[in-house]
Amino acid sequence: MIKSLLCALPLVAVVACGECGAKKSNCAVAGECEKKECVAQCTKECAADAVVENIMTRRSIRKYKQQAVPRDVLEKIMECGINAPNGQGKQSWEVRVVENAELQDEIKAAMAAVGGERAAGCFYDAPVWVFVARDNGYDFSTIDCGLLSQNIMLAANAMGVGSVCLGSPVRFVENSPQRDAVLEKLGFSDGYELCICIALGYADEAPVAKPRNAEKVKFID
Repeated sequence: MIKSLLCALPLVAVVACGECGAKKSNCAVAGECEKKECVAQCTKECAADAVVENIMTRRSIRKYKQQAVPRDVLEKIMECGINAPNGQGKQSWEVRVVENAELQDEIKAAMAAVGGERAAGCFYDAPVWVFVARDNGYDFSTIDCGLLSQNIMLAANAMGVGSVCLGSPVRFVENSPQRDAVLEKLGFSDGYELCICIALGYADEAPVAKPRNAEKVKFID
């Protein structure tokens, strides 16, 4: 998967020309196919294949290695997240990334106060917890946060990092007697409320995709 993703990047990949069969770089600076029109077409096809493969190979991960995710990797994942489509360009989200184990323990305790062991373990021991809040002043902000979250998870998958989107921590935090203390630590702006959580880390499992119901999609002629 990673190899095919790199195929879409300039200066790094070598692909076979679909027109003439020649091996060439997809960067004209590094080398050129004799038929320049083939370069553009092969690069376009390679990029499209990489995007589709990334979507189709993403899985919800519920078992993680106890291995830190480098900060530069997380920063790139979050950069991809905030480049998601969003209504009227409002960027009606705020994101908090929690790697600190002590803070994670505090949040676990707050959630366990209302949900017991199930709540305490709802992040599946992932090393990175992401909290996404929505702007209450914009009625489509929940949709924006969903788009941001999908970008985060797809970017993570492209970089070899597992993820799972979580709703239960939102419920546990909001219903906890320690709610205000947790939200104060997360530091969201006034007018924002917790909406979605995401666990990130290196996968320690390889789940099989669950069947999808294609009958739910209809083309209306």
